[in-house]
Amino acid sequence: MTDASDDLIQPFMIELSGLRGRLIRMGPVVEDVISRHDLPEAVQGLMAEFVVLAVALSAALKFDGIFKLQAKGNGPIGLMAADVTSDGGVRAYASVGKDVPSIEEIEGSPVPRLFGAGYLAFTVDQGDHTELYQGIVELQGPTLIDCVHHYFQQSDQFDAALTLAAERQTEGGWRAGALMLQRLPEDELSLRKEEMDEEWRRATILMGSCQREELTNRALSPHQLLFRLFHEDGVRVFDTLPLTFSCRCSRERAEGIINMLSLEEIEEYMIDGKISIKCEFCNTEQWFDDTQIEALRASWR
Repeated sequence: MTDASDDLIQPFMIELSGLRGRLIRMGPVVEDVISRHDLPEAVQGLMAEFVVLAVALSAALKFDGIFKLQAKGNGPIGLMAADVTSDGGVRAYASVGKDVPSIEEIEGSPVPRLFGAGYLAFTVDQGDHTELYQGIVELQGPTLIDCVHHYFQQSDQFDAALTLAAERQTEGGWRAGALMLQRLPEDELSLRKEEMDEEWRRATILMGSCQREELTNRALSPHQLLFRLFHEDGVRVFDTLPLTFSCRCSRERAEGIINMLSLEEIEEYMIDGKISIKCEFCNTEQWFDDTQIEALRASWR
């Protein structure tokens, strides 16, 4: 039976100040995302953090489409990407090279030791005929939290504070959690700027008392955690958004890739008279034999 406190976005409001927030809890979904890839344990941990970070950032935005988070670097991880749809579908993958350091070697500085120098990119894709929102920031800091706070300091889109955690459980695989507070524009609050600044400082101090293990503790429900942190100022919760693993690959998309290949490429990629198109996100393979390929190419002419 699915745990009702797992794999969800829990929106909330601190009643004294009117500040909004999101608490993210991930269990089976983040484990499903990671288990689809053959990754070193150090990369698994970073991917768990990366996925819950993508969910937290997506939850702070109003959009109808896909939120994409990408980190590109010149280190052992060349690229890590996570997608979150507006209805809670999550997927991720990583392109990993050789000489990946151990968990002990990256302790405290996973970003420079796994990504090296590079950048973090945020994209909101709401489909054709809509403006594409994108933000890019250099990977500065030892952890993902440091990198994203560096982005917050430069961004007009996000005025927020964030904490997150990921942990591999003895039983049940990876779990992850995040807590984000978002500062609203002044015209949306009835407080003066000085009062708002003080309430923001107070809220972030209370958020700072949240322990990493509390974010991943299956036995501590989202409501219990939020009450512990913010009950003195009053906390109101709203309807949750469930999270699921969801990949958008399909036979039709694979057929489109086949159609883009030249005859020379088709011959080069064939193995025993067949071509495999593998999805990087879910590792599902679609196989095409020479008869199917010829039929496809004929239909596209």
